[in-house]
Amino acid sequence: MWGYSLQCQQNIMMNNNYNIDLLKVIGDFLELGHVENIVAMFKQDKNLYGLTGNLIRDERFAVRLGTAVLFEELAEVQPDEIPLAIPSLLPLLQDENPVLRGEAATILGIIGSPVAMQHLEQLTNDPDSQVREIIADILNEGAEKL
Repeated sequence: MWGYSLQCQQNIMMNNNYNIDLLKVIGDFLELGHVENIVAMFKQDKNLYGLTGNLIRDERFAVRLGTAVLFEELAEVQPDEIPLAIPSLLPLLQDENPVLRGEAATILGIIGSPVAMQHLEQLTNDPDSQVREIIADILNEGAEKL
């Protein structure tokens, strides 16, 4: 029993270290503007969508901007796959940092699925005026497409 538990803990630690290293690599590539490389990675491994929320938490503006560019590209080539990022973005909509709420909202707007839009509608009364403006712009743009 202890051996199994220890093995599970080691596997979790290895996965966490792998994800940390992978986030750093993805972030570095996005910061350098190598979005096409990251698009290729996301096309090969759908599990990477689960890292989207962590990419937005990156302190580097270029990485957060690169994440938006990444999703604009992915929306063109894999529109059915990008909603896989939604679960990783939802916690950010409740974050105390309005920048993170706004960045998550932007990605959800790019995703544009009914589920993504439903979550955005819940932020129309966000305490931050810039987040409210982002939400209004996204929802207005979505209404214009209908």
